[in-house]
Order: sequence, then structure tokens, then C-alpha cells
Amino acid sequence: MADQHPPQNPHAPAAPTELAPEITSRFLFVDVAAMRANQLRRGARVRLQPTEGRHLPHRLERAAMDEVKHRLVPYSVPEWPSHK
Repeated sequence: MADQHPPQNPHAPAAPTELAPEITSRFLFVDVAAMRANQLRRGARVRLQPTEGRHLPHRLERAAMDEVKHRLVPYSVPEWPSHK
């Protein structure tokens, strides 16, 4: 018999393996959360886990902001060209 993998939970969040850098700029926070909300609207799974006494947000925008706040959304900032 071939290797059998345990069945995956279709409702389990697909979380990154390491935390994203902390966002200190509120403008970057809004941009990253807006892009993540668009991903969630297109069908991406929420990466948050319900904790004791706390439920997952119903609105995708709030879920996206919570994911960014908890550093679950990887992002990159393009470098600006240097002026010579």
C-alpha cells in the first residue's frame, strides 16, 4: 500500500509557517488588510483560529484586519528606485 495521508480538514486555515514582519505603518496595515480581504472574498480560507471565549469575525474585512494584526499575512514592500 502507498503512503496514506490523514484526511485534511477543509475548514482548517492555511497559515504561513512563520510570522510576517510586524506592521508599524497604519497606511501599510490598511493596504495589506484590503488586499487580504479581496483574497477572502474570492474564496481564500480564514487563517484565524477560534480561541476560548472568542469567535471568528463574520465580516471578511474584520477577519483580514485580525489576520494582519496577528502577523498571519505575509507581504512584501517593493523597493523604490534610487535617484542618481
